Amino acid sequence: MKNTILTGDRPTGQLHLGHYVGSLKNRLRLQQDENNQLFIMIADMQALTDNAKTPEKVSSNVLQVALDYLAVGLDPTRSTLFIQSQIPELGELTMYYLNLVSVGRVRRNPTVKAEIEQKKFGESVPAGFFIYPVSQAADITAFKANLVPVGEDQKPMLEQTQEIVHSFNQTYGDVLVEPKGVFPAKGMGRLPGIDGNGKMSKSLGNGIYLADSQETVAKKVMSMYTDPNHIHVADPGQVEGNMVFTYLDVFGTDTKKIAELKEHYRRGGLGDVQIKRYLIEVLEAELAPIRKRREEFAQDPEHVMQLLQQGSQQAQAVAAQTLKEVKQAMGIAYFA
Repeated sequence: MKNTILTGDRPTGQLHLGHYVGSLKNRLRLQQDENNQLFIMIADMQALTDNAKTPEKVSSNVLQVALDYLAVGLDPTRSTLFIQSQIPELGELTMYYLNLVSVGRVRRNPTVKAEIEQKKFGESVPAGFFIYPVSQAADITAFKANLVPVGEDQKPMLEQTQEIVHSFNQTYGDVLVEPKGVFPAKGMGRLPGIDGNGKMSKSLGNGIYLADSQETVAKKVMSMYTDPNHIHVADPGQVEGNMVFTYLDVFGTDTKKIAELKEHYRRGGLGDVQIKRYLIEVLEAELAPIRKRREEFAQDPEHVMQLLQQGSQQAQAVAAQTLKEVKQAMGIAYFA
């Protein structure tokens, strides 16, 4: 039995190592399984909910996100890569689902509450941003996705979709598929920023991007947060909370060497510069082939956009069929 999987990213900037570890590598794994049908969405409509007055920030990054997808190995012949705004059926489904959700229920969504507070919207929160969990339900159900890879912080969004599916099917008949979440393995949470902040993000400027040059990666690693009390090479150092070792644990393959470096650092006699140089080598081994593929695809942006157009057409055909079934169930397919 095949699984249908929906996942994606907001195009508000290039993708970084946090995206790579948190979602992209998992998508590559899912793509390899012939039992999986993978839909990967560039969520520009969702990005516009809080960037409506600066749309160029969104539109200019659609190509950049697509380049990152192709660079890491996402294959348009095996996964459907598409742009959210090019699927008008998603907006229509959102409108129907809004009638099944109360304002109070959306307001209680903890993820929405936290993001409204984080962005300091207050009472000026855009209506589109406020109801975007309903839009996400449309995205998921349009493709009848039964699996949705999400982080723990997105669990309330998935629960909202499940409630909408249950309400719709109970009211109109079994049409929609109720999705299940695929959560990260224990201990595989977010990759921290290079400054030690718990989240790597574009707004904080603490990320290493897939498009970064070798020189930029090296510069960022050399500025990484380590142990502020490890002033002299001879001083004993702390491994916990030291971003260099955090990244080595994630990207390093020589676990024996990393364990030896940790022991040496703890007892003293190992400088920050030395371990940072080793991390640069480790990251370059991972990023060099990605960077090379990205540069090759970037030479022909029209071809990349053609791939997205083809994927969007394929995605629209699937969404159109779901919308047809939804309208028939609701009794509003007047001219079908």
